[in-house]
Amino acid sequence: MIGKCLCGAVEFEVAGEMPNLYQCHCSLCRKTTGAAANAATFIEQTHFEWLSGESSIRSYVKDSGFRSDFCGCCGSPVPNLLRDTGLYFLPVGLLEETKGFQVVQHLYTDSKAHWDVIGGSAEQHDEMPSLKALNEALQHSSSVS
Repeated sequence: MIGKCLCGAVEFEVAGEMPNLYQCHCSLCRKTTGAAANAATFIEQTHFEWLSGESSIRSYVKDSGFRSDFCGCCGSPVPNLLRDTGLYFLPVGLLEETKGFQVVQHLYTDSKAHWDVIGGSAEQHDEMPSLKALNEALQHSSSVS
């Protein structure tokens, strides 16, 4: 499965099992995306490959450790390796294919925007569950190539 930033400078490929999605409603994710929440998942490093534009990627890191990687040309958020976890954070809006995806987790629902209405049956968390628990909740078995 191919993903690209808005201008196409940054391109990557994901292979293997495509996990379910989460949406984070925290203020940092709202500011990074300009939307009510981000939609993302985690991909094993072994299933992720940069195809082009890695040198175009810029990073912003807050003192808290929050990191936002983005295309230096168009500003689109792009995947980044989550410290020493072996997992890539993947903003799924970059993927060319979107069929079969399902949001199964909502994070930081206590700090969501007042105008944000969360629907559906996905599990909601007032804050962030452990990374391990969240990653386990995202796993399922729909293959992509």
